[in-house]
Amino acid sequence: MSDVIVVGGGLAGLFNAILLNRAGLQVTVVEKKSYPMHRVCGEYISNEVIPFLSKLDIDLEPLNVARINRLEVTAASGTKLSQKLDLGGFGLSRFTFDNFLYRKALAEGVNVMTNTRVEDIRFMSNHFEVVTPGDVLTAPLVIGSFGKRSNLDQKLKRPFFYKRSPYLAVKFHVRMDFPDDLIQLNNYKDGYCGVSKTDGDRYCMCYMAHRDDLRKYGNLPDLEENVIRKNPYLDDIFRNAEFLLDKPEVINEISFEKKAPVENHILMSGDTAGMIAPLCGNGMTMAIHSAKILSEKIISHYQRGKFTDSTRAALEADYTQSWNGEFAQRLWVGRQLQRLFGNNNTTALTLNILNGLPAVSRFLISKTHGKPFV
Repeated sequence: MSDVIVVGGGLAGLFNAILLNRAGLQVTVVEKKSYPMHRVCGEYISNEVIPFLSKLDIDLEPLNVARINRLEVTAASGTKLSQKLDLGGFGLSRFTFDNFLYRKALAEGVNVMTNTRVEDIRFMSNHFEVVTPGDVLTAPLVIGSFGKRSNLDQKLKRPFFYKRSPYLAVKFHVRMDFPDDLIQLNNYKDGYCGVSKTDGDRYCMCYMAHRDDLRKYGNLPDLEENVIRKNPYLDDIFRNAEFLLDKPEVINEISFEKKAPVENHILMSGDTAGMIAPLCGNGMTMAIHSAKILSEKIISHYQRGKFTDSTRAALEADYTQSWNGEFAQRLWVGRQLQRLFGNNNTTALTLNILNGLPAVSRFLISKTHGKPFV
């Protein structure tokens, strides 16, 4: 029996596993796919994580990350806001980063089960049963890090799952002539597309669109032709870039509804606990930071063989308070900012106003990011 079962082997899941394993807990990670893999993600990480990675002795330089310190936000009209990123960040693909962390977790003794689907998670008598095809795993604690939206959310009857979301997200990797130090957020009707360099000679292009537009045009190429490429910056990319993936990665029903960091006694981490609007470009950073917070809370409350109902209640309350204190306002600001974009006229007006108020632009950016943490 493990001390902790981590359901989902993305950034939050793997960081939780590594940190808890280093603290002496027996950890099992259950991942439905095999590494390396592509995931729908903007693949930008704020430099606020650098002190934390250094403390863990995780050196990303050999992965050939892209250093990013400039932001551009564009509208379909051609209007553009340019802003220096005071803290900055770096680009690193999930294909590379997740696999790097997976290899590190294995080397340090974490039990990682790949190609294994979790069918159900049951809590009874102060322990969990995690049901996989042909097996039932048990542990006192379960961390949910199964992403933005999963069938497990439905199994657990999480409220956000029943609020239909109209958004889909699509990710490409491309090769093109584009500044290495720039992240560009390009807006169009009902959505936006982030573009930035990742590791190697690849660029990540990840867009969000409305399902009604997809239904109207019938397929992704026609949606791109009639909606997304109305932004001239994106049209230029589609005309000139070399698309590297055999097919794009796609996720349907992206939800920005508020989620609870603890559900059915499962401790949620990363996007499973709450997803910031992609316009803010900081989901990977939040996943890493949430894993730090959760693993610290588990280590401080958990004692093998002495984990009582009252101990669990204290852990859940402590984690919920810390998670909300760190991320709740950031997520709220992200939801409000998203409302300013997606309409061509409103977007252009917003960008024109912010061009004249650079201090406000910097303030808004700061509210979607945190401070460096250790």
